[in-house]
Amino acid sequence: MINKQLIFLILPLILALTLTSCEESEKDIYKRCRNFLDEVYETMDTHYYKKMDREAFDVFVEKFNTDIYPRLRQEGKSPNYVQWRSASYMIQELKSSEDVFSEFYPPKPAQKFEAKALGKVTGPRRPLGIKGEVVERGYKVVHVEPRADAYAQGLRVGDIVLAVGESFLKGLDEEGVQDLLTPDADLTVPLTFLGGQDGQEKKIDVVAKEFFKQQLFMEPVQIPGIYCLRMEHFNRKTFEDMFRYLKFFRKHGPILGLIIDLRGNPGGPPLAALQIASFFLPGGEEFTSFKRKGKNVSSLDVPTIAEEFRYHGPMVVLINKDSGSSSELFSGVLQKRNRAFVLGTNSAGQVMLKSMFNFKDGSMALLITARGHHPDGSVFSFEGITPDKIVNENEDVDLVDYAAKFLYHIRLKMEKLMK
Repeated sequence: MINKQLIFLILPLILALTLTSCEESEKDIYKRCRNFLDEVYETMDTHYYKKMDREAFDVFVEKFNTDIYPRLRQEGKSPNYVQWRSASYMIQELKSSEDVFSEFYPPKPAQKFEAKALGKVTGPRRPLGIKGEVVERGYKVVHVEPRADAYAQGLRVGDIVLAVGESFLKGLDEEGVQDLLTPDADLTVPLTFLGGQDGQEKKIDVVAKEFFKQQLFMEPVQIPGIYCLRMEHFNRKTFEDMFRYLKFFRKHGPILGLIIDLRGNPGGPPLAALQIASFFLPGGEEFTSFKRKGKNVSSLDVPTIAEEFRYHGPMVVLINKDSGSSSELFSGVLQKRNRAFVLGTNSAGQVMLKSMFNFKDGSMALLITARGHHPDGSVFSFEGITPDKIVNENEDVDLVDYAAKFLYHIRLKMEKLMK
């Protein structure tokens, strides 16, 4: 009886303490979210390419207090969700109307964005860099990333992968195969395959390590001596790939014309575009400049490489509305220097320095920190790069073929002038 009385006496006290604890916990959640908004705003105020409006931030905070925070909490959203969603709302509300790029990313999307932006394979699960097609006996390789460990261990195009570890690939569809070819990071995976050249069964151990993806690919051209390279993205290794391809072209005779296809290329690090330009522009010339808030103008000069590796012949650069950032930087500078003829449609208008700012919880703010300028001081337009000749893409026009014929006729004219 005494025990029951004690329970009835203690129960209200426990309930009161619990409610008080919940109230304090909610206060802590609010304080954390509010402090995080301050941190993100200070990051924008320090680094964003335009001057921030403190009054606009104060207006947003009031909106956060009266609408965003209570609404999201009433919807049952987690503290982290509220924190990240509120930061995203804030950046969208405070950034310039012309800015379509600055954005907030929670931890997982931030990791994916960073890997994609750098053209790098990373993450908790990592593809082995093997692409192919399902065949009767397994998976026939059509591409192996040259910087992946599978390539280093000897896997080549035409080989047929029979098993990954103890799992045989026969009978699996593409999704099932790729699931096996995307193991946990740094895991060593045994592969069994048939050599495409000798038909012999072989075994290798492949490590699921980080690597930079190949972003430069040779495209077929019908006119001998004219070559086309399609660049899907700029990354730290595109210079190496360009070097390798130009060396290969020269081994097969003189290069009569070169096409760089940047259609659909969203860009990448400006330094990657700068390195690629060294094959086509004199070393030491100013390539572009950026002016960060509170800092002096930062100029990027074309690196000097050995003359034997440079290409001086005619070239065409292809662009479209999806060519952005470093693609526009590269094509715009070569166009302005009369070094390349640009074909296609207007580019995206994204020649800006975009920087990633990481927070302790793994989230990230992507911010425009500067706009790009030509050496003469003129700014790259938000309207994008306007081609020397606008050619719309449709079923009737193969832009690579169009560019190849254009280069061929230029070559004929040059030969006539030399006679």
